[in-house]
Amino acid sequence: MSDKQFDKTSNTGLPHLMNAMRFSYQGLKAAFAKESAFRQELLLFALLLPTGAWYADSPGELVMLICACFLVLAMELMNSAIEAVVDRIGIDQHKMSGMAKDYGSAAVLMALVILGIIWGYLVLDEFGA
Repeated sequence: MSDKQFDKTSNTGLPHLMNAMRFSYQGLKAAFAKESAFRQELLLFALLLPTGAWYADSPGELVMLICACFLVLAMELMNSAIEAVVDRIGIDQHKMSGMAKDYGSAAVLMALVILGIIWGYLVLDEFGA
């Protein structure tokens, strides 16, 4: 590889932003097409957002809910990225590959727990418990 391939000075400003947006869009499209968990979490987000807008007592509560939903989606994308890299390396069973995939899955679980805590607070606060 030539040094020019590692030179990122020509990819700055608006061209860099446009490339980053295009790559992000491609990633979202691929995740939607290939990852059922991502689609399921998007559906959950689609259900929670209007419900949360109804129950939220303040803009701050709604922001917490939206951020928690995006956190779940972000963790799912990172988990999918880890799985893709591990699978790209090879199909052989390896303890460290399994650990990497398990860590990614655990990150998604933690994001879902955060979402559950925020929703639990929202619901309990709404019903005065």
